[in-house]
Amino acid sequence: MECNACHKNSCVRQVPVFLALPDHELHKVESIIESRFYAKGSLVFREGEQSDSLFVVNNGLIKLTQTSKEGKQHILRFLFPGDYFGQFALLHNKHHYATAEVVESGSICRMRREDFMPLLASNAGLAFSFLMSVSEQLQQADELAGALHIFEAEKRLARLLLHLYSRQSLLSSGEGEYSLRLPAAKKEFAAMIGTTPETLSRKLNKLEQMKIIRMNNRIVTILDILSLSQIAEITE
Repeated sequence: MECNACHKNSCVRQVPVFLALPDHELHKVESIIESRFYAKGSLVFREGEQSDSLFVVNNGLIKLTQTSKEGKQHILRFLFPGDYFGQFALLHNKHHYATAEVVESGSICRMRREDFMPLLASNAGLAFSFLMSVSEQLQQADELAGALHIFEAEKRLARLLLHLYSRQSLLSSGEGEYSLRLPAAKKEFAAMIGTTPETLSRKLNKLEQMKIIRMNNRIVTILDILSLSQIAEITE
């Protein structure tokens, strides 16, 4: 049996924007949350639909996609536990710019506009934190999008691997090793960095030969995170 109260608590406490709130304010947020389980392959919402909610990934994995005029589906990004989405359409009372599809089954928490907006209006601290969080999310999206369009394939791959690692919990680790799971098949993953599956395979093989990563199906173990960061041209 699922514990709906546990899901609500988990959702709230996974999202940084809510963590600074005092307990009585956290309880207010928890009181407006609805939790629902989504099976793999189901849709949370479709591109073009009207938004009335803010969504938070409690567990599982979501991908946001857009469809081009030619009918091709393009992956914008993946959403991991603690990520929230739907906020732009919600705040501006517009239609969703993307489709949210469940890649790995899990529960999604939902805050409806009619409940969430009054909460923002009555809590300046929450409103400011939410604004800063949305701004940071936009900046990260812009930086990643820029990197994936400007840099050469090897650098784009390194940046995306590091981005995915930063968003996932360690699946396994050894001394100086960090593991992540590719959230999509190679064809989709290659499309995210604007290259072909064949080129992606060559770049992954090269990183393996350099002993920077180790591949095991879709599990990538980062053996030398410093070298990978240097390829990505990311400095601390």
